[in-house]
Amino acid sequence: MDRIAALALAGLLAAAPAAAQDPNPADPDLIARGKYLVTAGDCVACHTAPGGKPFAGNYRLNTPIGAIMTPNLTPDPETGIGKWDYATFERAFRQGIGDDGEYLYPAFPFGWYTKVTDEDTKAIFAFLKSLPPVKEARKDNEIPFPFNVRTTLVTWRTAFFGEGRFKPDPQASAEVNRGAYLVEGLGHCGMCHNERKLVGNTSLAGRFGGGVIDGWYAPNITPDGHQGIGAWSDMEVVTYLKTGTAPGTRPGVAAGPMRQTIEESLSKMSDADLKAMVAYLRTVPAKQTYQEKNLQAFDGKGAPGGATYLTYCSSCHQPDGKGIPGAVPALAGNTSVQSRGPETVLRVIYGGLAAQSGYAPMPAIGQEMTDVEVRNVVDYIRNSWGNSAPVIDSDSAASDARAATQTMLAGNAPCAEVAQDTVRKAFDSAGAAERLKGLAREPVTQEKVVPILAQLLPQVKAAYGAKPAETGGQSVDDALVNGLTSLFCQVGKDPYLERQKAGAPEAARPWASVLGSFASIAYSQARNPEKRASAGAPATPARP
Repeated sequence: MDRIAALALAGLLAAAPAAAQDPNPADPDLIARGKYLVTAGDCVACHTAPGGKPFAGNYRLNTPIGAIMTPNLTPDPETGIGKWDYATFERAFRQGIGDDGEYLYPAFPFGWYTKVTDEDTKAIFAFLKSLPPVKEARKDNEIPFPFNVRTTLVTWRTAFFGEGRFKPDPQASAEVNRGAYLVEGLGHCGMCHNERKLVGNTSLAGRFGGGVIDGWYAPNITPDGHQGIGAWSDMEVVTYLKTGTAPGTRPGVAAGPMRQTIEESLSKMSDADLKAMVAYLRTVPAKQTYQEKNLQAFDGKGAPGGATYLTYCSSCHQPDGKGIPGAVPALAGNTSVQSRGPETVLRVIYGGLAAQSGYAPMPAIGQEMTDVEVRNVVDYIRNSWGNSAPVIDSDSAASDARAATQTMLAGNAPCAEVAQDTVRKAFDSAGAAERLKGLAREPVTQEKVVPILAQLLPQVKAAYGAKPAETGGQSVDDALVNGLTSLFCQVGKDPYLERQKAGAPEAARPWASVLGSFASIAYSQARNPEKRASAGAPATPARP
């Protein structure tokens, strides 16, 4: 066991009370444990704006009452928590009361953090105080009257907030209690996976039954055999939490907020913690968020989505929905696909997915489809090959998902940066930007792309020479494919759109289609180096 995990194991369930005094800011063990705990809580996700400094805040949280801008957690004395003592931090963290005595909105999970022990709260404070200070003033919330009057939050607090530390169940094992502490406390899993988000950590929240969060659907994580994790083995769930994919019979990949949580938090936690969380979830009563007997009759053979699926999806996911092992996830039997809500499936179709865990990137194929086609194919996917899920009953579900989806692969968001320094340096060494810029001036076809990548990829890998640990948790091929796609977007998007605006026939395809084709070909070449010498080497089809 590594040192940080050992420290976390030693402290997470400590129960002895401690005085509300500042922890020693120079204690390296306390800071190390705090770092692990902050990672377990995924604090960086909500306190880092896109392109901003870690923990400097101003991440926009879209809630039912309006947009909340998150605060700066770095120790800057003017805009962060630099002047806070431990008592001030503890009151905000576990009681939801700010430094000026104001009630905090329950978008901050103090209803879960109230369970965190004194020792762990001190460790978290020590770590945050050890961060480099960042001067970043918090932007104003966008909350209309009367919700912007914080005194009205007393009603919510009275109904749904109960302060109190975690109390181990004397009838449960140490592992289950450990998992309960993480799931119900720092992990605040119910913030996404409860059916009713605003009622907090209570029995009224529809605990872990799944629900919509920021336009995505967080699935049922109770032990139900069809809608939840009941049919998954413990190791399959642990592997999914660690990598975003599961081995064996559990198809699918993590997307949206869950993928971010895995990359930033769960993948960095110890196996013992993940196993404990799964052990606790096994003890939660199984819950169905829809009754299979009440599903609308769905005739897959005559469904309009069948033809759409064969046109746009079957070349990768296969006509039988079983995908390509190790390259394209199966849709048949996919638990996430069969969640009560279709939001995640819609968002993936419209926004695509980057390469992960050895799986090919998925183009944003929905950008080439009408909303009616997308709605029909989602119903088809969710009710074919033995799948069963509610059909979409909202006329605006597809168009709402399209409007909410802003991604690089969809062509409606800025091109992503190449995140890892090692990957950037390898691209610079191989002159990748100039070579891809030249490619962007021509029709982006397999015949044009393959010869360039056949020369470029070996040079990049030779210059790279890094281990997977240096790629932010991605495999080397995943990091290179996603990096090449981002780089091609940066150098190729504007010239392509200019030619398209000028009416050039070679720029008639939507940019999302062009970028998706490039990503698919890059994946094929990275995975099949023995075929790079051939300009006709097969690539993963652009359509999913």
